[in-house]
Amino acid sequence: MDFALDAKERLLDAAEEVFADKGFNAATIREIINRANVNIAAVNYYFGDKERLYIEAVKYAHQCSWKGLPQPESSPDATPVEKLRLFIRMMATWTNAIARPSSVQLVMREMLHPTAAAREIVRESIQPTGFRLRAIVEELFPGIEEGRCLMIGFSIMGQILFYKQNRRVAELIFGKEPVAALETESVIEHITQFTLAALGQGPPVNGRPS
Repeated sequence: MDFALDAKERLLDAAEEVFADKGFNAATIREIINRANVNIAAVNYYFGDKERLYIEAVKYAHQCSWKGLPQPESSPDATPVEKLRLFIRMMATWTNAIARPSSVQLVMREMLHPTAAAREIVRESIQPTGFRLRAIVEELFPGIEEGRCLMIGFSIMGQILFYKQNRRVAELIFGKEPVAALETESVIEHITQFTLAALGQGPPVNGRPS
């Protein structure tokens, strides 16, 4: 076992849990190192200070939420509709994947109150995804006005992210069993059909599964 890497990963695991539960200001380095079973020197060695530890913990949480999930690229000859279908599948698979609660909680907390950590995640991961969707919409509607393009993208992502960001509230409203019964494939197909119908790229949605 590589004890150095093990200590660093234990620190990240512990920091993710503590920061997710308490936020940056209320969390303490003492609680994190006690949970990770390391000493204060390990924080200084691997991360330098609390702020850098927080940034790396948020990035770690984001990476964990994507770990093991496919991130396919469209074939060069794919149509805009095919690219959009693939994009929705990729993102909806992520939102319906089972992730550690602390990973989701920390990333969502950071997105609600962005810090330097959010800027790094956006630059490294989220911005390329956003640009990919924008390019698909622009290919679907050549010459589309920028604001209209953004609103279409936001509408698509709003449908997808609802299943991750609002799952607990949905469970409180409708109960855990009905929400848990929404299978990933059904969610993917629903969002795809709904989006294509709204964009005039597919048949109307009539309330019955195709």
